[in-house]
Order: sequence, then C-alpha cells, then structure tokens
Amino acid sequence: MFETIILISILCIVIAMIGFIYRAIIGPTIPDRVIALDAIGINLAALTALISILLNTNAFLEVILVIGILAFIGTVAFSKFLEKGEVIENDRDN
Repeated sequence: MFETIILISILCIVIAMIGFIYRAIIGPTIPDRVIALDAIGINLAALTALISILLNTNAFLEVILVIGILAFIGTVAFSKFLEKGEVIENDRDN
C-alpha cells in the first residue's frame, strides 16, 4: 500500500514537471520562465526524495541538498539579472 502511494506521488510530480517544462519553454514572459525553472528544481528534489524512500536508501540525501542549493542560486541569479541586467557587478569604485 505504501509503495503504491509513493508511485502515485511520483506520477503526480512527473505530470507537474511536464507542465512546468511547457511553461519554461512557452512562457509568455521571462519571470514566468524563471518561476517555472524554480518549480522544476523543487519538484526534482521532491522526486529524488520519493525515489530515495521507494528504494529505502539514504544515498540520495546529498543529491537532494545539491539540487536545492543549485535551484536557489539559479533563481537568485535570474532574479538579479532581471532586476539589474547583469548578474555580477564589475564596478570597483563603490
């Protein structure tokens, strides 16, 4: 019964990721695409966690942390690029 619930959850997350991939490719505006990419990162971490539970192993915990960190850094970089037009400021006078 527990494995069935995990498999249904994995299926739901995969369906949601397909929708987010569509939004990231077709999205009408760039902020929509950034939000979709962030949601893909969150769903990828959740999918990895569910697979870890299904396989009854702790081997994927570090992978989940790395995915979360990369998704966060990517979202911050995209947001800064949208706000200022550049990610890394090269102004040494300030």
